[in-house]
Amino acid sequence: MSVVIGGPAPYVYVCTRMRVRKSKLLPREEYLRMLNMSLPQITRLIEEMEYKKEIDELASSFDGIDLVEEALSWNLAKEFQAILAITPGILKQFTKSYLRRWDIQNVLTIIRGKKQGMSAGKIKEVVVPAGSLDVLFLDRMIAEESAERSVEMLKNLPLYSVIEREYSAAVESGSFGRLENELYRQFYADLIDEATSGLKGGNQFLKSIQLDIDIRNIKTIFRLRGQAISAEETSDVWIPGASFSVDELKRISQIETIDELVDTLRKKVKSPALVDALEGLREEKPIHEVENSLTRAQLDYMDRLSKRNPFSIYPILVYLEKKKYEVTNLRALARGKQANLPAERIENYLVI
Repeated sequence: MSVVIGGPAPYVYVCTRMRVRKSKLLPREEYLRMLNMSLPQITRLIEEMEYKKEIDELASSFDGIDLVEEALSWNLAKEFQAILAITPGILKQFTKSYLRRWDIQNVLTIIRGKKQGMSAGKIKEVVVPAGSLDVLFLDRMIAEESAERSVEMLKNLPLYSVIEREYSAAVESGSFGRLENELYRQFYADLIDEATSGLKGGNQFLKSIQLDIDIRNIKTIFRLRGQAISAEETSDVWIPGASFSVDELKRISQIETIDELVDTLRKKVKSPALVDALEGLREEKPIHEVENSLTRAQLDYMDRLSKRNPFSIYPILVYLEKKKYEVTNLRALARGKQANLPAERIENYLVI
């Protein structure tokens, strides 16, 4: 029997595959067990997991922590490309657009690396070709003799207009913060345009994007706490399009007491998981603990949405995010063990 791509059967297939993949991700108990292992033991365990092929392929070029990090990055990139290959129709379009965030990360990594005088090899180690810019294109960017030549390669690509507008000022100031903020503002604006263009499933995609924007803005609010920065100085760090307007975010960022801040945020956000997470932030905590708590709330809510809407964009997006954090967690474990950090401290950096 033939199947029409874009009909219900391919959607059922890909969403079922995402649930199978998600079931293979490391559970919390496994991370807690790994906290008591040595770095060689963790490396051997990673070799026995879904990362074996990449470890074997890269073992002749890397060793130790470099081998682990490179294998994790390669596996993540290949997994995301494999998901794109099996995703049909509009779901594929949404997924491809969502993954363009990796283009921003990779381009900024290359530009910053070149400006800081990093070697091509070191830049290549931290690039993750999981977006629309493939490994060959990124390798060519890295091989260019200057950051400016790398930027020239981006002409005719969606992110070039922002880079062209902001790049000179970034180089002059020595900070790429504003350029990065503007790229993400444009990225989210493009996603919202796509989600509201009338495509089937757009409302579900929009809900995911707006949750992502809310989490990003709330993390920024907590990062700014205690810094003597006026509301106007924060104008370019906020992402519009979700629960808060830019003016609201500027005002909220100036709230001094933690209870008032939490109360104000809780009144506006819609996700029950996020409301609960905010309630747990009434005590002052290190920023990485705050961010991890908010990330866990985001993943929990996306999980709930995917169970309520099993054949939609949600199962794909929740797997993409959980897979990303598995790689982030394994990196944190490996780095922490290499630095001889105590298990309790490493655990604080894990999203589990």
